[in-house]
Amino acid sequence: MAEGWTRHLKTDQIDAYSAGTKAQGLNPLAVKVMAEAGIDISRHSSKALDQLEVAFNYVVTVCSAADHVCPQFPGKTKVVHVGFDDPPHLAQRTASEEEALQHYRRVRDEIGEFVRQLPEYLDQQ
Repeated sequence: MAEGWTRHLKTDQIDAYSAGTKAQGLNPLAVKVMAEAGIDISRHSSKALDQLEVAFNYVVTVCSAADHVCPQFPGKTKVVHVGFDDPPHLAQRTASEEEALQHYRRVRDEIGEFVRQLPEYLDQQ
């Protein structure tokens, strides 16, 4: 969701890539709630960090698992952690898809608000 928001809102300022600690597949509920916000991430793919061959200025981790296992990056790469709840984890405890979607929507909106301020946030780091 973070890559989708960043490509949608800040494509002129940030070259966004997304990867996790491991590739897990594209989450259909994430695709659904992002589409509700007018952002199509259906063609995105789940990637592990070692699949990206990019030199980063910043790495922004958005979940606690990534923050704890994020590797060291060479050079001047700055790693910043901004924690958001993990919608799939929260959805495991729900009784219906609609209840699960509420978690995804909340986190989607929180990430969107963060991305709107991302360039200014990174300037302060």
